[in-house]
Amino acid sequence: MMIPPKHTAMPGIIILTYVFGIVLVTSGVSIAFRKKIKPISLMLGVVLLLIFCFCFIPYEVIANPNYLQFGEWENAEKELALSGGAFVIAGYFSGSPYKVFFAKLIGLGPILFAMAIICFGTDHLLYLKDAADYIPSWIPGHTFWACFTGIALIGSGIAIILKIKRGLMATLLGTMIFSWFLLLHMPLVIASAFTHKGSEVTSAMLALAYSGIAFVIAGETRIDRRKTPDTYKN
Repeated sequence: MMIPPKHTAMPGIIILTYVFGIVLVTSGVSIAFRKKIKPISLMLGVVLLLIFCFCFIPYEVIANPNYLQFGEWENAEKELALSGGAFVIAGYFSGSPYKVFFAKLIGLGPILFAMAIICFGTDHLLYLKDAADYIPSWIPGHTFWACFTGIALIGSGIAIILKIKRGLMATLLGTMIFSWFLLLHMPLVIASAFTHKGSEVTSAMLALAYSGIAFVIAGETRIDRRKTPDTYKN
């Protein structure tokens, strides 16, 4: 998922997979325990953004004959969301000045994340039946909720980019996605067969990551409003 399909057959892909797994685990532990958050989050964000720009975009435009189908960009959108989220984390928890280049990347963090969220919302509307099928059977009005969540994703993404009630919209976005983690993804993780459990766990953790990123954007917005730079400490 982290790289386009054509790269999965290249020599040494297994080694690269383990290396990338170690990078992700190390980044997550560092962020959780607030150790070297700024350099590690920046490194993670840059790596993911480079993969998006120099692997996914060329693959979709050159190698994928179906690149005009919006759904074909789903994994690229996930990459962009996580890259933006890493920059958001770096900006929120860091207290020292940045070089100009990194400062611009950190400033782009919420925008990159919001762009991916808008794409996810568009996917919901374009592939309405697939989105509705994810909703548990005990919840009525599957089509309505699929439409509602798609519109909510698009609206919150636009609000974050344009800074329209950014804190409130990011909080609502994070709450909505966290509810999906609890109501949609975790039951699927529990009920899925062992052979499919890995993909379900990945989907659940991605939802949890998106929710956390949205909450960090909301917290950063409140801190900016109070104008207390001392809060930004590693």
